[in-house]
Amino acid sequence: MMYLAYQTQANLMAPLRALAGQVLPGLQQAAGDNPFLRGFAAAAEMLTRAGLSHGRPPYNIDQVKIGNRKVAVTEEAAHVTPFGTLLHFRKDFDASQAHLAQQPRVLVVAPLSGHFATLLRDTVAVMLPDHDVYITDWHNARDVPLSEGRFGFAEYVDHLIKFMEVLGPGGHIVAVCQPCVQALVATAVMSEAKHKCTPRSMTLMAGPIDCRLNPTKVNELAVGKPIEWFEQKLVSEVPHGLPGAGRRVYPGFIQLTAFMSMNMDRHVKAHAELFQNLWKGDVEQATKTKDFYDEYFAVLDLDADFYLETVQWVFQEYRLAKGELTHHGKPVNPKAIRKTALLTVEGERDDICAIGQTMAAHDLCTGIKPYMKRHHLQAGVGHYGVFSGKRWAKQIYPIVRNTILAME
Repeated sequence: MMYLAYQTQANLMAPLRALAGQVLPGLQQAAGDNPFLRGFAAAAEMLTRAGLSHGRPPYNIDQVKIGNRKVAVTEEAAHVTPFGTLLHFRKDFDASQAHLAQQPRVLVVAPLSGHFATLLRDTVAVMLPDHDVYITDWHNARDVPLSEGRFGFAEYVDHLIKFMEVLGPGGHIVAVCQPCVQALVATAVMSEAKHKCTPRSMTLMAGPIDCRLNPTKVNELAVGKPIEWFEQKLVSEVPHGLPGAGRRVYPGFIQLTAFMSMNMDRHVKAHAELFQNLWKGDVEQATKTKDFYDEYFAVLDLDADFYLETVQWVFQEYRLAKGELTHHGKPVNPKAIRKTALLTVEGERDDICAIGQTMAAHDLCTGIKPYMKRHHLQAGVGHYGVFSGKRWAKQIYPIVRNTILAME
């Protein structure tokens, strides 16, 4: 009923938003210096934006600068499943740049937590000049037919193993936020099996390896209710008329609501300022705000199996940290990781994944020699600053690059 009510409201609003979109160009053209008409145009544009998107925004990475030359970038699907695409950012080197083609292959593992993988656009853009980059481009569960089966914690790990196989021997893995757990599990499983495509290095950034350490509000919310409450209150069926009709999901609009409620005053202020900037004609400031919320309001539904297993196993029962996690019935053994270098990164001001939670991977991966381990605590950044922005590009990324390079 919850999802049906949301979708019904969205469908009812769609014609009004479409009408506002139709009259907006005329209002903008006629407004000129007339403050009354400019206000109407600003209101019309705000109305067009009064809704969520359920499709992936573009990455908009068409080229990358390597040295003094610009190289075109083409997105290619290296492997596709019903639940995700292994997306390759292929650089189109010309003959004079052939020596650059053998760059380290890196799988960037994006979170599956309510937003699309484009949230890591800046992560990819910064890494591209030095690396052959692939990303886990997860699909929206509401678009996956029920006939495609389940997608839970184990299936996520299976996808990472398959994606590393597509990259081939000698690849590296960089996980951001929630999938740090699955990336460590995949690496442990591959290491124990002596898989030829086991990552040479594993970078875990702001991920919940052990949520018992310095619990945040997010962690407290996770343990505040039994898992049955999450299933009864937060899981819903995709309504009829969508490709994934009948699939049980954790809707992306609920996750967005939870995120926004943590800083509601800031979001209200940002939209008030957006209206003022549109009214005043401050295009630069308005564009910055619109770009941010275009990404923020593009929501992705999670398969209920994956969502519930992640909440229970990672945030409530701490199975990996306690040595109790299994993969397809077999114990996960992080001690089996021996030939993979480990880098963990945390943000000093991270209020989602606190200091110590990611570093805990070092205590689990005791089979890795000390000289192949490193931890970096980045001063002055919150959660998103670990993988985007100036400090990511200038201070964190060089450490990530050096970790990968050392294992080449």
